[in-house]
Amino acid sequence: MILEVALIDVVPGQEEAFAAAYAEALPLLTTTPGCQKARMTRGIESPSKFVLLVEWDSVEAHVENFRASERFEKWRDLIGVHFAAPPVVEHFNDL
Repeated sequence: MILEVALIDVVPGQEEAFAAAYAEALPLLTTTPGCQKARMTRGIESPSKFVLLVEWDSVEAHVENFRASERFEKWRDLIGVHFAAPPVVEHFNDL
């Protein structure tokens, strides 16, 4: 299992619209082959900051099955309009 961590800064004032867009877009992510589960968290001290945590079977499942697909384009169309900057995305292994 690989953990994808995406740090997302949302345009201040668009947090609720981003959350609604995420709820709409979530099935695009979670029904992707190789996606085990996904979760979005929101900052308490910084409510315009969000962290997306996605468990994938492998990095390839994320990159090939999602990022290189039409699913990602639709996902980005829905939520990307609320980004203050491009998300920072990295993959992690459990110890």
